[in-house]
Amino acid sequence: MIFGKIDFLNLLPFHVFIKRYARTTRFHQSLHYHKGVPSALNREFAMRRIDAAFVSSITAQNCRHFGVGIVAQREVLSVLSLPNADKDDSDSATSNLLARILDIHGEILIGDKALRFYYSGGDHIDLGGTWYEQTGLPFVFALLSTHNHTDELHRLSRAFVSKKVKIPYYILKKASLQSGLTPVQIIHYLKYISYKVGVKEMKGYKRFVREAKKRGINPSLKDIRY
Repeated sequence: MIFGKIDFLNLLPFHVFIKRYARTTRFHQSLHYHKGVPSALNREFAMRRIDAAFVSSITAQNCRHFGVGIVAQREVLSVLSLPNADKDDSDSATSNLLARILDIHGEILIGDKALRFYYSGGDHIDLGGTWYEQTGLPFVFALLSTHNHTDELHRLSRAFVSKKVKIPYYILKKASLQSGLTPVQIIHYLKYISYKVGVKEMKGYKRFVREAKKRGINPSLKDIRY
């Protein structure tokens, strides 16, 4: 299996989990990583160059998934709008469209660079928090999706959400050096991220897709293929 890997801090618990999971199953014999930012992995997944990935939710509606995603119950800290001229984040697919749905103007910033801005104390609007204020629902930023390998991904998904992942300190230190954030900041941030996509999360996800369709900004995997 070729797995699309996003090196953002919001997936640090999953990366720790999948290494342990692979070592205890035959999964490790077929696991290969393909790294990229969300927008790039969306296209790689659409062209079937990778078998599974956390696909941006705006393009994941027709993909196979098993109730695992990147979820903000309220604030997310890592998807922000800055009080600058309107500018999309080229790394993103879902977040740029979310800003339009929420009628928020400014420079969109996602991922670790958004976290560095947040912890620096800069003025911003949190898109996850604004979505919750307007809908009362969580926001699903991505869904763990696959073209095939459905049985294996189903087992992996159930195992991942069945218990909390503990991140070893040496991995936190490495993530700290790579991201420019302190271990304390990383632990604080991860409290805002959840991964199980249950009934309420799916309700929020479907609400987002409906709102995108109303505005004609609902690209499919086919639309982003090229």
